[in-house]
This record gives sequence, structure tokens and C-alpha cells, in this order.
Amino acid sequence: MAKVIKIHKEEFEMIGTIGVRDTEKLDFHLREVLKGTRKFENAAQGVSRMILERGVKRITRAGKTSYDFAFFREGKRHIVGWFDEINDFVNFVKESAEGGSSKEMAFVLVGEPGNGKTFTVEHVCSGFRSFLTRPENRKFTFEFINLDKLKIYGRIHIIQSQTFEDPVILAMNLFESRNEGMEYLARIGFHGKQLELSYNNYRPLGACSEYILNDIRLFCDGDMEKMLEFVKVVPVPIAESLGTVTGKYSARDKITSSAADLLGEEDLSRLLNLSDTSNPYKYNVRRGAIARVAGGGIHFSDEIFRNKPDLVQIYLQVIQNRNIELDGYKWPIDALIVGTSNNDVYNQFIADKQESPIKDRCRICYVSHNTDYRLQTELTMYAVGSERRLAITGEDMHQDPNLIRATDASVVLTRLPHSDKLTPIEMMKLEAGEVAREKNVKTLVEIKDAMNANPDVTKRWGQIGLTHRDLGRIIQILRSFPETNEGKCVFALDVFKAFEKVVFDYVQEAVHREKFLSDLQIARRYYREGIRTSIFDAYRDDPGAIRKEVLAYVNMIIGIDSEQIGPDKMWHYIDPQTGQQRPLKIDERYIDSVESRMGLSSKERREEHRGTIRRIYAQRIPTDPNYDFMTNETLVKAVTDVRLESDVAGAGSLVGALANRTNDENVRLYNRMIDTMLNKLGYCENCAKKTIEYFCEKVDES
Repeated sequence: MAKVIKIHKEEFEMIGTIGVRDTEKLDFHLREVLKGTRKFENAAQGVSRMILERGVKRITRAGKTSYDFAFFREGKRHIVGWFDEINDFVNFVKESAEGGSSKEMAFVLVGEPGNGKTFTVEHVCSGFRSFLTRPENRKFTFEFINLDKLKIYGRIHIIQSQTFEDPVILAMNLFESRNEGMEYLARIGFHGKQLELSYNNYRPLGACSEYILNDIRLFCDGDMEKMLEFVKVVPVPIAESLGTVTGKYSARDKITSSAADLLGEEDLSRLLNLSDTSNPYKYNVRRGAIARVAGGGIHFSDEIFRNKPDLVQIYLQVIQNRNIELDGYKWPIDALIVGTSNNDVYNQFIADKQESPIKDRCRICYVSHNTDYRLQTELTMYAVGSERRLAITGEDMHQDPNLIRATDASVVLTRLPHSDKLTPIEMMKLEAGEVAREKNVKTLVEIKDAMNANPDVTKRWGQIGLTHRDLGRIIQILRSFPETNEGKCVFALDVFKAFEKVVFDYVQEAVHREKFLSDLQIARRYYREGIRTSIFDAYRDDPGAIRKEVLAYVNMIIGIDSEQIGPDKMWHYIDPQTGQQRPLKIDERYIDSVESRMGLSSKERREEHRGTIRRIYAQRIPTDPNYDFMTNETLVKAVTDVRLESDVAGAGSLVGALANRTNDENVRLYNRMIDTMLNKLGYCENCAKKTIEYFCEKVDES
């Protein structure tokens, strides 16, 4: 005998029956959608709105205009770089949301392993789950209740839409005639544009929802009011572990993978309860990964082309028709399908001409490694980690202040091609939006365009190089060195030994190994130039010594032709950082010395260089008063060399003084520099001494 369930007397009236609150009724939900407090939109519209509402700004990267989307830059571990790829993805989603051809396609990221493809898709999925937890964005579905009254579903009392269909989809399909469905929505209040926009997202009910609804229709003799007593509107569960809303399917081997992983399969326990074995509810489509995201979610297929052919054919059917099909039954789906693939697997896949139909249904986006060494700093920090570092003995471990610079250059240089038009360092500078002597960014654009026109994807810009996983290995090996643990310091110079080990152990192609080792030598020279600057700052007992000297040179260039220069060569200018007037003596011998060090021998080349400095000053200083030209490595090196010569009669004399500490004066100089490095430049005693020793050695000179 049925018991009376005492929950809320005013809400439940039926004995032994599941009741429906007013807020769970279909009509209530439709009115909330009409008011705008709940949303009815497809997956692409939701993802597009999520991205665009965070803001977008126009930027210039390496000589080309692009757009940057704030959504991808949020969070402790956000996406770094990926400007072109993100633009492609956002435009794909936006076009799909607007009913374009991309709504019948999948978006697939293709590139080398370890360049962030999976990380990026998971960032989008994680953001989408958070987006849907906001009350105004939450997705709803429906379930059929009190099915025991029909006497044909055995012990099954509640059946939720297996594909998380939206209640508005149910409302559109309540009647056998589409026109009647439109009239029903019109009675609720949907008119004109809103009714038209809603029907743009129309799709039939899934096989089991339609079948159950028809059973209810027969039981209620077509009485709509009674039929709706069997319908309850519920929120869609948002759970990463359940694969609902955002689900991931990773390619498996041929033995363990099957179509059921994607589409579902027949469920014996359901068959035992159903009186009609032709009822499509006998299929548990939620057993498959696609149904769980079919109500406006994101399906992520990791290594999509590594699946065996019959699963790839299933993807073709799902992408093209947006249906789950089992034995002739159909469950229409609404999902944004995103995939990833490594270059080698994708190339093998397209070599088989029989598989071309699915390739035509995919928007392929070729992903390169990050080639901006300034942005690489963030990726290197991901690999280094932000947690407290300890030596094997449990003591705190220090990090050399030059570690990130050395690591960034080493990794990025492996991803840049060798060219007759630009040196690797010039290419690295221009890619980061910096000055590279007199070289123009247009040259870099020409090189990139020529490479990207190559049919072989692996020979395009940024496709070859050490990956983020390789970077992680480099940091791991560096920390495992005995000298790292004994000195309780991660010394920057040791990163090159770890780099070599990774190249020899993990790079299979001999041609790539040879190139990477060549790039390593360039990175070592780049590292040494930074050490010279650091040593000079320590010598001057001023962390900003070289910076001040560089700015002094720049200001001299700005003022050298001024009519306000007096006979004593004094020029007064407004400091952009403080807004105060400052005096500066124009030293033409100093200017000539710096420019000679830069290799500017002719008057024409010097004037061209000075014009570039003035142009950059005019462009950057108004918007960034703190810009200090320190990114111009050639200028910084020249200023350092000139000041070393004038202050200590050349670098050789400073090396001699630091290396030969046999007199009190040299000992005092050495100790003073060590003290500055410890207290002002971020060194520990171990890496400060090792850095001075390295400076005194005649290695890695440009």
C-alpha cells in the first residue's frame, strides 16, 4: 500500500506520487526564458557569449593585426600566446552560433605533441562549466515522472531525457504538428523575433523522449494539461567527473575501444522492465560520451584521428548529421565538437584517401609552438612551479635570477628556423615585438608567410622545436644535478647541460638534434651578454646602472639636434617618468663609441639608427613612460662594453681584478660586488660566486 510522503503539503497533493513544484513546471520555465532570466541557446551560442562577454581588444603581433580575448588570459594557469589559433577558434564558434557552415563541422587542433592543444581545450571546457554555474546561464532539461501509472515501464518511475534536451525543445514537440507547437509557445508569450530565434534552434526530440511522450499522450487521451503533470523541469548536472556538459573521449587501442564508448548500447536491466521491447529507451545512450554533452555542451575528442576506422566513421555521422544513431533510432544532439591530433597521426590519416569525408567535415587549425620569448617566461614559470622548492636535504633552494632568461632563449631558439635574411637572435627579437638593429619586422613576416605556404605542415613556422614537456624535463634534470642540491641553488648555467641531455635522450631526428645543439650555442652567447650587464650593475653597486646608461644614450640622441643646447652641451628635458625637468650633458664621444660598438660605421647607418631610436621613443613613451629600451640587446651590449672600458679600462681589467684576488684592493672589489649581488640583484652566495667565475672565463663570447 502506498504511503503518504510528507514533504511540503502545499506542493504535493498526490498520494504515492511524485509531485511537481510550480518552479519545476514547463510553463514556468518557458516564461522565465521569455523574461530572460533563463537562457535557450545552442552550444556554440553559449560558448561564443562566454568568450565575447569577457572582452576583446585589437593588438599587433609580429607585424600583423590580431585580436586578443580576455577569457583565454584569465586564471592562475591561463593560455599563453596562441593568438592566431584563438582567433580561428573564436571565429569558428561565432559563425556556428550565427548558423553558418561551421555548425555542421568539428574544430580540430593539429600540431606537435606538447604545444598546449589539450591544455587549451580543457581551459575552454573548465571556463564553460564555471559559466554555466551562474544562475542566469544554467542549463535545464526535463524528466518524465510517475511512469508507474502507465503500467508499461515496470519499476521505472522516472526517466530523464537521455541527451539532456532543453525544455523548450520539448515544448516545440509537444504536439504532432509543428504549427501547433508554435501556437502553444505563442500562447505563453513568444512572438515575432523571439519565436523565430527560438525556432532557429529547433530539433526533434530524441527517440526515447518522443516514444515516452507518445505513451503519455495516449494515456491522457491527448489532454495537454494532464500530460504536463508527467513532466518535470530540472537543472542539468554540471560535473566534470561525470562528463556532463563537457565530456572528453581519449582515443584507445583497438581492443578496448568500441562504438558503445561514444553512442551507448542496449541495457539489459531496462529490457527487463519494459513491456514493449521496441521502446528505444532500452538503449542506454548515456553509456556513450556524446549523449552526456548533447544538450548544449562541448565534446572533446583527444587524438581524434588515432581512433580505429569504425569510430572515426561514427564521428563522421555525428559531426555531419548531429545525431546519435542506434539500430535506426535517432537522438538529435546539440554539441560543440572539438578535437586534437598530433601531426604524424594526422598525416597518416589524410594519406588514406578513403578517410577524406571526415577531414572535409573538420576545420583544421595547425598549432605551432610558442615563438615569443617574452611570453615564454610565463610558460617557463609553469614548468618551474610556484611552490616552495627544497633541496634533497630539506633546506630551501634558491633560484638564480638568470635562470628564466637562459631557459626562455634556449627553448624558443629551437623553434625558430635558420634563415639567410635574419639571425636567430634578430628573429627572436622581432617575433617579440622588439628592435633588432636595423632589421624590419616585414622581413620576419615574409619568412613566416613563405614557411606557412609549405604543404608539409611539419615545415611550417614554429612546428619543430623543443616542446613544453621537454622544458619540464629540462627543469627536472636541472634540479636532480648533485651540484644543484649541494649548493642549494638552481644555477642558470647548468640549464644548458640539462638542455643537452634532453636533446640527446629525447630528440630522435639527427637533423633536429644538430640544429638544437647549434641553437644551444647561440643561447649560451645570449646568456653571457646578460651576465655582462649584471656584472656591470654589481660593479657600479646599482641594480639599474646599465638601464640608466642606456636611457642617457637615448636622451642624448633625442636632444643632440635640439636648438636649446648651450655651448656647454647641456640640454634640459622633461623626464617622462617623473614629469620633472632634468639636465643632461650631450657627450658626442660617448654616442660615437656606443654606435661604433654596434657596428654602425658610416654616417648614413648612424643616422638611420638614430631615426629608429627617435621613432620608437615617440611611439612608446607617450603610452608607456617606463619603457627603457632594455629589450634592445644590441644597444645594451654596446653601452655595457663602452662603460666597462671607460670605468675599468675594459672588461679584461675587471676580469683580471676579479680573478686575481692577491691584493687588498681586488679583494675589496670582489667582496663589494658579491655583497651587491646578494642584497640588490637577487643572487645567493653560491650562484653569485659561480656567475663571477663564469664571467672571468673566456667562453661563449659573441
